[in-house]
Amino acid sequence: MSGRKKASPDVTFDPRSVISPDKALVPSVIAVNEERVASGFWPKIRKVAARIPFARDALSVWHCARDEETPLAAKGMMLAALAYFVMPVDVVPDFIAGLGFTDDAAVFAALVAVLGRNLKPKHRQAAQQDLDRLQGD
Repeated sequence: MSGRKKASPDVTFDPRSVISPDKALVPSVIAVNEERVASGFWPKIRKVAARIPFARDALSVWHCARDEETPLAAKGMMLAALAYFVMPVDVVPDFIAGLGFTDDAAVFAALVAVLGRNLKPKHRQAAQQDLDRLQGD
């Protein structure tokens, strides 16, 4: 090996900032995303479930990400999408009427297109039950 050190990938980050998608599967990033989702998903979905057409997909992804049978790589990407959903900083801020959740919807649409085979009927059923309960509140 030469005297030059091989550059290590930069995996440092501020837990309050948006994480680059290319770092979504780094174990420490997965852990931060799990924390973000654990603390922020339910408060946000309760507030917006009746207003967003992709609420069922978001809930299905949440259930799938918590399933022990879901492969780690899929779980990491799902947690990244869920963390993006709960982050207060967005490409398109959520408070903008008519446009606020378009970026979140696009993230979930892409995620379901790529990883949809991991979403099992049990995840979709649990999501529908949650949605029915949330919309009944």
